[in-house]
Amino acid sequence: MAGFRLPPEDPDASQARAPTATDLISDDDRSVAADSWSIKSDYGSTLDDDQRQADASEALSAATNRATSDYSSDKEEPDAEAVTSMLGFQSYWDATYAEELVNFRVHGHAGEVWFGVEVMETVASWTKNLCIGISQGHLVNHAGDDKSGPVEQSEKDLSSWSVLDVGTGNGLLLQELAKQGFSDLTGTDYSEGAIELAQNLADRDRFTNIKFLVDDVLETKLESKYQLVMDKGTLDAIGLHPDGPIKRIMYWHSVSRFVVPGGILVITSCNSTKDELMQEVDNFNRRVSASQDTGTLGDQEAGGSLPPFRYLDHVRSYPAFMFGGSVGSRVTTVAFLRN
Repeated sequence: MAGFRLPPEDPDASQARAPTATDLISDDDRSVAADSWSIKSDYGSTLDDDQRQADASEALSAATNRATSDYSSDKEEPDAEAVTSMLGFQSYWDATYAEELVNFRVHGHAGEVWFGVEVMETVASWTKNLCIGISQGHLVNHAGDDKSGPVEQSEKDLSSWSVLDVGTGNGLLLQELAKQGFSDLTGTDYSEGAIELAQNLADRDRFTNIKFLVDDVLETKLESKYQLVMDKGTLDAIGLHPDGPIKRIMYWHSVSRFVVPGGILVITSCNSTKDELMQEVDNFNRRVSASQDTGTLGDQEAGGSLPPFRYLDHVRSYPAFMFGGSVGSRVTTVAFLRN
């Protein structure tokens, strides 16, 4: 398994009562969360260790004192078998972006780049080549290939692509995509602090063509569809909630509505391999097919006899990176075509 997974709870432990959200979050989770406050890519952290621990504990306390899920769920208690972390709670991200907003206002820091700058640049460059290849009639155009024609033609090809970044955070991926030639750009995040930070950074750096909206991918209010939908770490975070398996199912139903037929979904993950993401897409396709057979699927999702998504391409290699105090050797980026 690529990336980082937190160990599941011991199934033989705590049999006397049902586990709570607090039980499911281990000391290791607290340590990872506290460490993650100090990972600010090239920018550094302004907090000392004691303050980071205190802030992480406060975010954890706020998370575990809430209802089990922010979303509709038929589960009264979190699944004890689930791999969970406080990074799966909105309250953690609200606290994180509150701190990063302060750092931006005081020091001008942009904040953490999820998975690091090199990965972000690789994702943007590879996605650009993929989209240019498709625009020019090529189904696959691998990262690093330089067969996309003159710069003027490439920019014209990209200008027609509408782009949505779900779970945009500080919006830096959209800035990188703008540098690559995309111009119709939208970022959403369920944290108001993230959107405020992203908008401030875009204004400062003069990326006037990027729009930011507060929106939860699992309970989206968006009605627009996009030719390119980006996810860099959002599915990972969703999966770390105690209700992660249910929320991942909700995720696929939501994003399938965002992508126009013939459009692309690009997912970057440190918790799933390419094969695991492909299996998750296959499972979603099977659920949709079964719902079509029983007539329980809405018109938006049904879309004919073809499965919603199929594998298109993936990034072949990545450099090592540090996240949550641990070093990983691989991150996965996979593109799926919307049928």
